[in-house]
Amino acid sequence: MSAGAAWTQLLAAGVCEWGWPVGLKLGWSAGVAHYGWLAFALVSMVASGALLLLAQRTIPMGTAYAVWTGTGAVGAFVLGILLFGEAASTARFFFVGLIVAGIVGLKMASA
Repeated sequence: MSAGAAWTQLLAAGVCEWGWPVGLKLGWSAGVAHYGWLAFALVSMVASGALLLLAQRTIPMGTAYAVWTGTGAVGAFVLGILLFGEAASTARFFFVGLIVAGIVGLKMASA
């Protein structure tokens, strides 16, 4: 597999990571389970893991894992602000920016 395809799979795995915290948050509210959202979270977890597995065939494990979790964290951060009204402070954006810099740096270092 080409490196470009592996990086595409890895980024797709990171995007799938966004689904499970959203699904879990919406899947349990006010003491009530919402099974559709919980199922969405489960499907997101499986898809994310499967794509990570495929990407790791080409990308080193440590790099793949760092990019996967970083992409998931950045996406969850943005979705938390957009969907759930979470704090959007300058400090939070600064530190999430450091995660993005790390992801970009790992990609550049792997080229």
